[in-house]
Amino acid sequence: MIEQTQFTVHARHKGFHLITEEIKQSLPPLPGTGLLHLFIKHTSAALTINENADPDVQADMESIFNHLVKEREPYYEHTLEGDDDMPAHAKATLTGSSITIPITDHKLNLGIWQGIYLCEFRHHGGNRQIVATILS
Repeated sequence: MIEQTQFTVHARHKGFHLITEEIKQSLPPLPGTGLLHLFIKHTSAALTINENADPDVQADMESIFNHLVKEREPYYEHTLEGDDDMPAHAKATLTGSSITIPITDHKLNLGIWQGIYLCEFRHHGGNRQIVATILS
């Protein structure tokens, strides 16, 4: 069986934000076993799974991505939407627009130190739309 829902994740500032609980609250009841596929409908934000315990990880991820893909590079052609727009597209490509998580015993089967991140790459990205597809 396949079930699908779409929901909004509220706007956040640029950075890596743990949204595991917000995702869980937005989902219908989960089957005993299956898969959850999450897809973000944006080109300047991404989803990933990473450590959920130490907030330094969030700050370090932001620093790493800002070092890898800088704003205001002279070779950018896509610049009409602001200094953060083209870098946001590149960072979203590096990270990805979707993740898949196993469902076991009606729960997301994440590791003890794993959480779902919204990677917001715009300074003011706005609300983000996520499509959740549950396969059971």
